[in-house]
Amino acid sequence: MPRSVFLGRVVAPGEAAWTEEDRAWALALAEVEADTCPDCGEPWSEATDQKNEFEYKADLVMCHACATSAKTVRAHQDNKGSTDGLHVHIEHRKSRR
Repeated sequence: MPRSVFLGRVVAPGEAAWTEEDRAWALALAEVEADTCPDCGEPWSEATDQKNEFEYKADLVMCHACATSAKTVRAHQDNKGSTDGLHVHIEHRKSRR
């Protein structure tokens, strides 16, 4: 979706959906995404630069939903269950409303 349409511009009949500015924004986003590590989200150009080797700090965070999922799958595998096509549905025990 063009940025201008997302921001509320109504495209008139016969008018191009994408403006020059929309194309510039899309190309800029593609450039940022191409320079982004898919795992940590940091820019490749910075995170792979040797001078930044010791410039990062990481903290471990436990996602209890993911931990429960992993334990459930492991128990399934330990009982000789196949994981082919297996998907895990995670549900919060309490309503958040």
